[in-house]
Amino acid sequence: MSYSLSRALSVATAAYGGYALAQPGHLWQALQADRKHQEGLELLARTYGVRDLAISSLGILGRSDKTVRAAMMLRIAMDLGDAALLSTQTEDADVRRKVLAVTLGWAGLNALALAIDTARARS
Repeated sequence: MSYSLSRALSVATAAYGGYALAQPGHLWQALQADRKHQEGLELLARTYGVRDLAISSLGILGRSDKTVRAAMMLRIAMDLGDAALLSTQTEDADVRRKVLAVTLGWAGLNALALAIDTARARS
């Protein structure tokens, strides 16, 4: 099966999607947000869960390289969007750094996997 690194990261992202649906409170807790934001952040976490499961299913089950590449590009774009959105939701510099490390780190890891898989497919 081609694009093995991309597919493996899609499995990991799908696992997070399941976690986000099962434990939506993790997001507001990780952001150390006020309880007044709990409901909205739990809804956002559930949205992330659905989104990540949908995109990951394309990355895992996609029959063509184009489908897997598209799923990875979507994943990377979503992670960059998450970085922009979530980093503005805290006044705490340490929390902001953690949010950016996770979101940009995951985007970078997915980009690296996609680059390696694409190079392998071309050779």
